[in-house]
Amino acid sequence: MENSINFKRRNFLRSSLATGALVAAAGTGLLKVPAAMAAEWPANAFKADKLDKAMQDVLGTTQVPEGKVDIKAPTIAENGAVVPITVSTDSPMTADDYVSDIFIFAEGNPAPLVASFHLTPMSGKAEVSTRIKMGKTSNVRAVVKTNKGELMQAAKEVKVTIGGCGG
Repeated sequence: MENSINFKRRNFLRSSLATGALVAAAGTGLLKVPAAMAAEWPANAFKADKLDKAMQDVLGTTQVPEGKVDIKAPTIAENGAVVPITVSTDSPMTADDYVSDIFIFAEGNPAPLVASFHLTPMSGKAEVSTRIKMGKTSNVRAVVKTNKGELMQAAKEVKVTIGGCGG
């Protein structure tokens, strides 16, 4: 019984020291997000309150042609807090020609850009799945960007019966 208590105490002390070391390292700046990763994060686009502003911030344009993008989403979402979305395209995923980014917008949300995915040829397939919050019935728009800068999009209306953004 006494050995069990000492063992738990040692584990607690080790965990506390390890956590303290991580906090100290983070506090002194030893653990930083690489600058390249932070530079790619479209923070302004996620804060934008209008679809056009979000698209302009993340894509550099609001004019995106319809393309070979497939959106799988329910026609009616009973709970807007968890709407499953799958976006895919049959674009190649080779070293020279691949989908580099997929963006998902919910047009009726207070912040329309709801997801951003960065892909590489090692992703294997240009397909992402996630669950998003939707405040009200609106179009879900998916924009696919290739490594060559090509953009294409698709949209699908999702009817929300109970909003997920406080509605």
